[in-house]
Amino acid sequence: MAKSAKNSKSGKKTTSKKISNISPEPSVEDLKKLYRDMLLIRRFEEKAGQLYGMGLIGGFCHLYIGQEAVVTGISSVQEEQDTVVTSYRDHAHMLACDMDPKGIMAELTGRIDGYSRGKGGSMHMFSLEKNFFGGHGIVGASTAIGTGLGFAHKYKEDNGVAIAYMGDGASNQGQVAECYNMAALWDLPVLFVIENNQYGMGTSVSRSSAGQLYRRGEGYGIPGEQVDGMDVFAVQSAARQALDYIRSGNGPYILEVMTYRYRGHSMSDPAKYRTKEEVASMKEDRDPITQIKDMLQERGIQEAEVKEIDKEIKAIVNEAAQFSQDSPEPPEHDLWTDVLVETA
Repeated sequence: MAKSAKNSKSGKKTTSKKISNISPEPSVEDLKKLYRDMLLIRRFEEKAGQLYGMGLIGGFCHLYIGQEAVVTGISSVQEEQDTVVTSYRDHAHMLACDMDPKGIMAELTGRIDGYSRGKGGSMHMFSLEKNFFGGHGIVGASTAIGTGLGFAHKYKEDNGVAIAYMGDGASNQGQVAECYNMAALWDLPVLFVIENNQYGMGTSVSRSSAGQLYRRGEGYGIPGEQVDGMDVFAVQSAARQALDYIRSGNGPYILEVMTYRYRGHSMSDPAKYRTKEEVASMKEDRDPITQIKDMLQERGIQEAEVKEIDKEIKAIVNEAAQFSQDSPEPPEHDLWTDVLVETA
């Protein structure tokens, strides 16, 4: 366990720690929901990759394949009033917020029925209805927006928590340190989530980041934990503890979730900076979806029932893909809309 850090403002002690969560005994229905939620993300991202290869998705496209347990575990213990903001690897976070797969895929393909009317693309879509404040292409920007959302929660006294996701590369940005300082100074209800997938673009985290990322808040009196992000139950447990801590008025918290992406940084990245054996080993030994499938079968769920879930998810994703191609492109005059706000 790391040394305690003392918050000079309040006198309270905070501790950063590396934890090893013991998975609870979930019900079969809980297992089915987790399996379904993670499989939806996996199949959606695979389909997005296919559409990108067909030239139907333009610009950048960052897939979440392999990291499904992170956002699934955290979203499963959120409360309705909580807000979410993330970076550019964001499709999974939208699905976890219960945004419509059809609207997400339509936005990826630049169509009028997309969440940003086809003008945001992969990195920039929002849903005020679902309290999702976007993916953002600027590295580290999600922390600044998340800190602002935390301020809004505190100002409104709605008992909400702002959940701000960032990658391991973003954790090195200067604005992240500024956000830690502000959030600690004002005791803002913010959960900073570092999705450490081991590689920032093409560089391993061991070559780019000094120290342990979950301890970066100690100087500001912010506690932190490191958790196994390939185990959805470990993520659930850590997130539940963190959110309870924040909701009790203790200020911000940092979770570093150790995960792994199977694909390259983006669709243009061949990921030659790691071996095929390394990726294969993670898929075979640590895959979060396979773990849940195995648990279902150990609990007596037949292969046929699991296949029915797979079939349902495939139908949802195929429907979203077809919808995204049938939806019309935005009209030309939309180029001039949403640029500024005109006041009387």
